[in-house]
Amino acid sequence: MLDRDGFRPNVGIILVNGRNEVFWGKRVREHSWQFPQGGIKRGETPEQAMYRELHEEVGLMPDHVRIIARTRDWLRYEVPDHWVRREWRGHYRGQKQIWFLLRMVGRDTDVSLRASTHPEFDAWRWHDYWIPLDAVIEFKREVYRQALDELSSHVFADQGPARFLRQRARQRHRTDRRDAVQVAATPTPTDGSDPP
Repeated sequence: MLDRDGFRPNVGIILVNGRNEVFWGKRVREHSWQFPQGGIKRGETPEQAMYRELHEEVGLMPDHVRIIARTRDWLRYEVPDHWVRREWRGHYRGQKQIWFLLRMVGRDTDVSLRASTHPEFDAWRWHDYWIPLDAVIEFKREVYRQALDELSSHVFADQGPARFLRQRARQRHRTDRRDAVQVAATPTPTDGSDPP
């Protein structure tokens, strides 16, 4: 099901534990990690799709989690052509997602990656809330950043602004260091002209 602009309606799930760490799933037979996500079926609300995907991908039931917040609007990303199935090319542009922030109220042992016949993940772990975005596939990074930024105030609200600011400062520091390394690695022209 695509909208008129070629985007597939989808939900993304940021699941946090009591230490405000996020659930990070490793895709089956790949070395790529991501948040749970999945399409919204015809007739489903975003919340219904979120609970279905949560069970299919993570094995959790509604009583294992509490909804804290969701993004106000759809967040969109375009999928590069070489990732798009041949029969969808020309019609499919990417995904538009409503992101849900959930608090885990169950136990870690409630997680079951084999709850469906087609598992999405073959391993999982808890990770700091401010995941390094370079670990996310490139075309999804901006949507991950937008979702984490928009929902972060709900995660750190009960811990006061100081902790939230320290968390954001660490994330910015990591980004600044990466940018500094990239700038340092840029070749300097030997003819005195400006670099490209």
